[in-house]
Amino acid sequence: MKKIYIFDTTLRDGEQSPGVNLNTQEKVEIALQLEKLGVDRIEAGFPAASPGDLAAVNAVARAVKNASVIGLARSREKDIEAVSEALKGAQDPCLHLFLATSPIHRQYKLRMDKQQVLETAEAAIRYARKFFDKVEFSPEDAGRTELDFLCEVTEMAVRAGATVVNIPDTVGYMTPSEFGNIFKTLRENVKGIEKIQLSAHCHDDLGMATANALAAIENGAEQIEGTINGIGERAGNTSIEEVAMALETRQSYYGAKTSLVLSEIYRTSRLVSKLTGMVVPGNKAIVGANAFAHESGIHQDGMLKEKTTYEIISPETIGLKESKLVMGKHSGRHAFREKLLDLGYDLNEEQVNEAFAKFKDLADKKKNVLDEDIRALIEEKLITTPEVFSLNTIQVAYGNHSVPTATVRIDTIDGKVLEEVALGNGSVDAIYKAIDKATSEEVELEDYKIKSVSQGRDALGEVHVILAQDGISVQGRGVSTDILEASAKAYIDAINRLIDKRKDPGSARRDKMSLI
Repeated sequence: MKKIYIFDTTLRDGEQSPGVNLNTQEKVEIALQLEKLGVDRIEAGFPAASPGDLAAVNAVARAVKNASVIGLARSREKDIEAVSEALKGAQDPCLHLFLATSPIHRQYKLRMDKQQVLETAEAAIRYARKFFDKVEFSPEDAGRTELDFLCEVTEMAVRAGATVVNIPDTVGYMTPSEFGNIFKTLRENVKGIEKIQLSAHCHDDLGMATANALAAIENGAEQIEGTINGIGERAGNTSIEEVAMALETRQSYYGAKTSLVLSEIYRTSRLVSKLTGMVVPGNKAIVGANAFAHESGIHQDGMLKEKTTYEIISPETIGLKESKLVMGKHSGRHAFREKLLDLGYDLNEEQVNEAFAKFKDLADKKKNVLDEDIRALIEEKLITTPEVFSLNTIQVAYGNHSVPTATVRIDTIDGKVLEEVALGNGSVDAIYKAIDKATSEEVELEDYKIKSVSQGRDALGEVHVILAQDGISVQGRGVSTDILEASAKAYIDAINRLIDKRKDPGSARRDKMSLI
């Protein structure tokens, strides 16, 4: 069975999704979960973008022990040196270099001819090998590059010392047959191609990223680059979980598989969705809420007789388990701890005690506490930002013939209690204006999202907000059975993140460049 290496770029290309801005702690948390998932290579960021990005990549490099950690660089010496600095302490460091090769990029972006591109890329690879044993080179926009020139570029990369050559379909332009043919041609025509691994990096602009990645595997690719939930620039990247499950489910066809721990897929998807604020569509393959739901009477009848009539993947395979313990206000600490372990959370005693207290508060408000409720409570506490402000109480007066009024009390880190009242054109607007007055922070609300964590009238509500201030953009999260309380928590969480982000202006204002 052919081994397909998984190169995860959730922390780099995935973070380029509009509205996503992960802090260092969040990047480390995702990286550790990717390590648990069994990803082979983790692209942690673009160190030359800012001091904050360099520090975040370094934090990931020091935390991860069982996967190669990768930093991205343009074909410039300073970028290469920044990655070298960022990956100090990494168990298995790797540099990812790129330079555009397509006619449109050569003419309008680089203003270089073919020879200049070859010379620039070769010099960069040779310089990189002074710092790294492993160097991946990507000819950006390879999909729209002349095939004979792409062969020439790949041969140069092999000769210069690259260990992996990645073929990016940067703008999602390729069809599976075209993209597969690129790999077939490279295998047949590039001298020394057996010395390197060929990799595929696809974007989903025409909805063919997964199909293109699989076509690349059929034609000799040994590595697939992608993101969890398929997030990324524009329409996103190849969805790693889709490729992994396609190879697993159709082993007899592809004759290849990954080394991913498939039972960690769902939890990884949840974590990435939670921390990026990007909701997974219900009809998303593998990890969507409806991926294992059956409403049609004919389908239900078939499922009751034999599950494989309408399910080609068992939900247990990706880590979805039916609840064995019904959790409610009478549940004890032992049952709660077993439930946490069943859901994949291995917490220390202090964390369990804190989570159990939150669970008991929720159980007083809900008859049955579902797995999704517990996940939301735990994940809300796993990633924390220093709390300069925390919500004490809110009170809202609202009527359809009166102006909404909100009173908020906020605790500060130094023990003070701030109280303010404000009017608004709605309850949430009034709450946010009162918080602005109490915290003395002038912010702009760029986005507000609300969703139900579980089902029923007593379901937990989850609110995501994006706040902007002086060029800094952050997201905040809040969870509660009361959506107004969740809204207030999310807003205060975002303000705390803004304050924390102001301590690192370079990271806050880093340029999210559109890369490969």
